[in-house]
Amino acid sequence: MLDLSPRPGDLDPIETASRDEITALQLQRLKWSLAHAYENVPHYRQAFDEKGVHPDDLKELADLRHFPFTTKQTLRDNYPFGMFAVPREQVARVHASSGTTGKPTVVGYTKNDIKTWSQVVARSIRASGGRPGMKVHVAYGYGLFTGGLGAHYGAEELGCTVIPMSGGMTERQVSLIQDFEPDIIMVTPSYILAILDEFRHRGIDPRDSSLKVGIFGAEPWTNAMRGEIEQAFDMHAVDIYGLSEVIGPGVANECVETKDGLHIWEDHFYPEIIDPETGDVLPDGEVGELVFTSLSKEAMPVIRYRTRDLTRLLPGTARSMRRMEKVTGRSDDMMIVRGVNVFPTQVEEQILRCSGLAPHYYIELTREGRMDDMTVHVEATETHADSSSREIQAAELRKHIKDVIGISARVFVAAPGSIERSMGKARRVVDHRPKS
Repeated sequence: MLDLSPRPGDLDPIETASRDEITALQLQRLKWSLAHAYENVPHYRQAFDEKGVHPDDLKELADLRHFPFTTKQTLRDNYPFGMFAVPREQVARVHASSGTTGKPTVVGYTKNDIKTWSQVVARSIRASGGRPGMKVHVAYGYGLFTGGLGAHYGAEELGCTVIPMSGGMTERQVSLIQDFEPDIIMVTPSYILAILDEFRHRGIDPRDSSLKVGIFGAEPWTNAMRGEIEQAFDMHAVDIYGLSEVIGPGVANECVETKDGLHIWEDHFYPEIIDPETGDVLPDGEVGELVFTSLSKEAMPVIRYRTRDLTRLLPGTARSMRRMEKVTGRSDDMMIVRGVNVFPTQVEEQILRCSGLAPHYYIELTREGRMDDMTVHVEATETHADSSSREIQAAELRKHIKDVIGISARVFVAAPGSIERSMGKARRVVDHRPKS
């Protein structure tokens, strides 16, 4: 793989600023954001008053712990535009979550917000190894989902040539990669695997493609999957993090020269880690739920937004800003199976240990009487497609899950190509258990 480390002068000054400079800027911006939310969003005025706090009470960054949380339900309760802090006429764009359960969460942006968003995504692409003039193939979905347009505007801001492919049409994805020869692809990690399958189906060696960098986000993925993607394509696989409620993609990003966690762009987003049960703030280095407060958003500031993503905060390395470890799962996606806490990423790690299994899978939860059952549906690779090989792979995976995760699971190894491919966020868990 090419060495894509940044050259002197590539970085914004804030990326290498001292911690004192970063925290001073954060405190200044945090005071503004709290006041902006309190003065212009009825929900925040009421929530602050009920909690007995006022923006003026923030004297240091640690005082933020006294302010109330914002949740996805908060946004749904104020659907569609109740969380906006500027007149609707000043909102230049509206995005919304997929809304798989209940109402979608709606977010708004002023022109300045879109500029900020473009800048942090541009910074993320540059941290991934992107440079002005490179071609960027955007295979995130366009529309209300923030992925496609967020990546698009950021790539243009950096000075790249954008190929706005969007999701789906896998055969055409591969054709355009072959024809347009992009340097970078931005896509979900599960969908790059579908693209990989299409390369192999056509008999094309993906290592011969033009791709130098893959920037993957929108769902948790493991370092084992990173290794598989990098080996298959001979490219750097780099993690990007974001969520629409905070701004979209570009909240944090790995640096290609280290790949040791995602540097949070702390000049715009203030992170906390809390105990998911008690809400208490945890010290850096401890695993808990990630919480973000926006520092510069005009249209829709968010105060202590509970992401439900589980990670920990670590010191900066390639940049001065703190890192978040790769997300291991979500506090609300955690499965409890016979008293054991299980995350899909744990199962994925065991699948990738089995040489005869492809990384296409889903987990099915059922309950017979009072007993929960977990079945892992996973595909065999082309070289292990016969029934005897599939039985051997199923037995191996069952053993890994039992030994490492601590539960007994059924494993069904399907024929290659039989598990539905995801064009967006992969649906990893199908829970058939009674809700009550």
